[in-house]
Amino acid sequence: LTSNIFVCSLAVPDWAIYTIIACVILLIIICCVCICVKCCKNKKQKQNLKKDGKINLPGLFTKSDKILKNVFQLTVGIKKASNLKAMDIGGTSDPYVKVYICPDKSKTYETKVFRRTLNPVFNERFTFSISKSSLLKSTAVMKVFDFNRFGKHDIIGEIRVQLSNVDWNHVIEEWQDLVEPAKFEDEELGDICFSLRYVPTAGKLTVIILEARNLKSMDVGGYSDPYVKVQLALDKRKWKKRKTSIKKKTVNPYYNESFTFDVSFEQIQRVHLVISVWDHDKVTKNDAMGKIFLGCDASGNQLRHWADMLSNPRRPVAQWHSLLTAAQVNSTLRLKKKIPLLDKFPV
Repeated sequence: LTSNIFVCSLAVPDWAIYTIIACVILLIIICCVCICVKCCKNKKQKQNLKKDGKINLPGLFTKSDKILKNVFQLTVGIKKASNLKAMDIGGTSDPYVKVYICPDKSKTYETKVFRRTLNPVFNERFTFSISKSSLLKSTAVMKVFDFNRFGKHDIIGEIRVQLSNVDWNHVIEEWQDLVEPAKFEDEELGDICFSLRYVPTAGKLTVIILEARNLKSMDVGGYSDPYVKVQLALDKRKWKKRKTSIKKKTVNPYYNESFTFDVSFEQIQRVHLVISVWDHDKVTKNDAMGKIFLGCDASGNQLRHWADMLSNPRRPVAQWHSLLTAAQVNSTLRLKKKIPLLDKFPV
């Protein structure tokens, strides 16, 4: 009797059960709707973040920004180009794009080279850190070049965007026409041609300094007394160095001088090759005229030359390079002090 009374006291009317079930179903529906709305909102936000502002040339360029603690992360996206000028025999070009911010120019990016086309599709993005105070004084520069392994790379055209004129509430995505490059902005430091050859089995790296041209005149009379330093760095520590002979009173020296270094196969991936041109002076300190570096973490033409050397063992690979300022290279490479004597031959 006691058990029956207890059971009866727990009995619930049918209408109450139906009401509870309806409430549970309603709650489930509301939760599902909320989840769907949230997912759609997140997806839309992600799509907006992925949009590249494009500053288009006959090639498309993209630019977006994000600010954090007075420092902008400025993203410049190179989409594509169309109807470029034919620079090579056969009516084609080998275009690539160089991107940097003026007046700083401490960081320069280059896209991949596209062979034999006037309508390349790049789809590459590059990020620059820039302070809020510098932002209003800076210009985004995008230059299109025609790649030439054995000669100077010809500029096809450029576009410039004054960052002070940019509406940072919106991402820029547009086409722009190429214009003639600004002649006043870049100081030409000249070009240098050298050959690289690596033999993995013997662990030998051979650098042949061939010639330089259009070097900056450092002396009275419009000449210089240039020589070339060839330096190896291992794990970003100064390691080995050699130098060419001095060529008197010329800005177009011819050397054809060879230097061979012992670099094992294990070390070659950790090595940087630094090539610098100097003006010799008997009285005062020698002046740096230009500099570049090659290695696995180089960029642009320097990286391509290094990669060609590694992919063609035992075969000399020659190429021209445009010299950069020593400050540009030093800020990127950041070499440490010389390797101690006991660490000169690490595995």
